[in-house]
Amino acid sequence: MSADGRIAASEVPAPGPAQVELELSIVIPCLNEAETLGACVRKALGFLQVHRVRGEVIVAENGSTDGSPEIAARFGARVVHVARRGYGSALMGGIEAARGRFVIMGDADDSYDFSGLIPFLDELRKGHDLVMGNRFRGGIEPGAMPPLHRYLGNPLLSGVGRLFFHSRVGDFHCGLRGFRKGLIEELDLRTIGMEFASEMVVKATLHGARITEVATTLAPHGRSRPPHLRTWRDGWRHLRFLLIYSPRWLFLYPGTVLMVAGVAQVAWLLPGPRRVGDVTLDVHSLLYGAGAIILGFQAVSFAVFTKAFAVVEGLHPPDPRLDRLLGAVSLEVGLAVGLLLIALGIAGTVLALSDWARVAFQGLDPTRTLRLVIPAVVALALGFHIVLASFFLSILRMARR
Repeated sequence: MSADGRIAASEVPAPGPAQVELELSIVIPCLNEAETLGACVRKALGFLQVHRVRGEVIVAENGSTDGSPEIAARFGARVVHVARRGYGSALMGGIEAARGRFVIMGDADDSYDFSGLIPFLDELRKGHDLVMGNRFRGGIEPGAMPPLHRYLGNPLLSGVGRLFFHSRVGDFHCGLRGFRKGLIEELDLRTIGMEFASEMVVKATLHGARITEVATTLAPHGRSRPPHLRTWRDGWRHLRFLLIYSPRWLFLYPGTVLMVAGVAQVAWLLPGPRRVGDVTLDVHSLLYGAGAIILGFQAVSFAVFTKAFAVVEGLHPPDPRLDRLLGAVSLEVGLAVGLLLIALGIAGTVLALSDWARVAFQGLDPTRTLRLVIPAVVALALGFHIVLASFFLSILRMARR
């Protein structure tokens, strides 16, 4: 150790021959972190030395203009330059360059203690694929997290993640976490911004990875400038990712509720007007119920399309339930159902025209005729939608094969 407290790279246990895999790579993403980066690297290298871990410290440099890369190299880290900007991009660049079997990532603002990583490494050695830090269990020092993040943003987004994906992770957005490097290669992570943190947890959960949490502390960051995180922009990006990645909650559940409500409303109003207190509900309300059926059915079909596409593109792991559905609903079955509904819609239209012909195509009582026309239009719309959807799903099935 030098006089100024820095640990030279040569003081870390040597990696040995190039073909020998290191046990741990500590990856620190960096964009203009000159004020705190040296302390982070020093603590990380000190951890490797004190605990005699065969490892390395990688600084994933993402376009700094304040001399951060030179500071990292001077303190003994390996600097990896990542051209594409973004938190996720920097981390992926650092992870790809890592030579360790395990990776622990942490922010460069000195809010996490890189000298206290042994709980993460112990859990990785036990066989866990992903070890998340939990700041709410470990302790958040005064001033370390804005109240809006601590009491609304993080609990809300973590709660949404647990609800949507049945995850047990209590702190989705902790910046200190460890994982098996092979896991990240298997997950094929794609987001480049702050939502990278959510994508890692969500995909690991969907793929059945072994996940656990350890308590970690969060200290106030050591920068004099504002953090890169933008509350509303990055909060929305996290929520947007969670919604897009869950077709059930984005399309299936809302669509099912809308469709069921529409069917109930149409069935209630189809025989005739209904009174609710002093209000009379008639064909106008019937029309809104019909619209709810059509929109709800479209949302449900979007859920199937999205899930099938996500599986084809490797965004989601294969889903046996989807396989059974696509196996049962062949192109021919879809065409038969769709054409049957179209035929029913045409029959209803013919009945309405016949009713109109009885009065020589003159004025009609809309409260009577619309009770034929509206169901006919719903049947036609659903029939054509099912025909088109059947062809689209058939194309997706070809892509899967």
